[in-house]
Amino acid sequence: MPHLLVDLSYHGFGHIAQTAPVVNALAERLPGMRVTLRSGAPHEVLARRFHCDFTLISKALDFGMEMVDAVAVNVEESAEAYRNFHRDWKGMVAREAETMAALAPDLLFANVPYLSLAAAASAGIPSVGMCSLNWADIYGHYCHDRPEAPEIHSQMLDAYNSAAYFLRPLPAMPMENLANSRTIGPIARLGRSRRAEMAARLGISNDDRLVLIAMGGIAFRLALDSWPRIPGVRWVVQSSWQVRHPDAVELESLGMDFTDVLASCDALLTKPGYGSFAEAACNGVPVLYLDRKDWPEAQYLVEWLKRQGRCMEVERAALEQGAIAAQLEALWALPPTTPVQPEGIAQAADFLQNLLD
Repeated sequence: MPHLLVDLSYHGFGHIAQTAPVVNALAERLPGMRVTLRSGAPHEVLARRFHCDFTLISKALDFGMEMVDAVAVNVEESAEAYRNFHRDWKGMVAREAETMAALAPDLLFANVPYLSLAAAASAGIPSVGMCSLNWADIYGHYCHDRPEAPEIHSQMLDAYNSAAYFLRPLPAMPMENLANSRTIGPIARLGRSRRAEMAARLGISNDDRLVLIAMGGIAFRLALDSWPRIPGVRWVVQSSWQVRHPDAVELESLGMDFTDVLASCDALLTKPGYGSFAEAACNGVPVLYLDRKDWPEAQYLVEWLKRQGRCMEVERAALEQGAIAAQLEALWALPPTTPVQPEGIAQAADFLQNLLD
């Protein structure tokens, strides 16, 4: 059976959320397929999404951008990190090519470390990239005016263009510099509404509202402890926040899959990110979001969600104070929309299977 090598960025959860459904679908088509994951993400995080057997090699092949928090980029640190990363680019590619050749995969599936794609090309291993963004476009947005930027940006683009295909699951950045790009449908897990079970466990009525707060995989804690109470609203938050609010419910205490919790809630409070936006749209959950105005991917995510689902922006000052009752009511007053179908899963699996065949 074929050996699939999957290299994953760990810059939040979006790369995992995009990739896992595709690999799961491919594993169902090809029982016995060997899967090796390489990522800086912990095994427990990956195991929640990848339902097939896999071998994990804990290795970060990229870093994305250095962040101040979940919505702000540290541009100076990022530029310095890329200068260091590309200081011996050819040598690094050669070393990674040797490492990859030793793993002997039949196909590399990368979301979206460009070093992996460059190494695969050097080692003669077929590859497919997939993501709603690429680090060349992100780097170019923030660091284009640096003297070293043209060379670094060119090396990044060459790596991405070396893949057989670069799949763009909607919503995605345009990526006009990629000659191998192919647009596919959205990728998202579908959850099962367990609202009645949650209501019984929490002792709430059908008229009460549940708002899931999920700001993504980069630390960003809201000061929920000091928020005013909104009658009939409960907040579902991660236990690591250790929130002391009378209306807070710890996500982990529900003992449910994250996407089932999402599908059972009345709204999602988040920031623009592929995983959260796509899963909300595909599960029919309205979104209240804190915008990331300088993140170049954000406008494409927001424009898509405005067309496909229900969403409203909340200003940071209002969010910090918990003054969002009016925004939530306005969000819930929007007309319902038809949930989006995650057609990109099967489409991406088709590309991979055709190359493996």
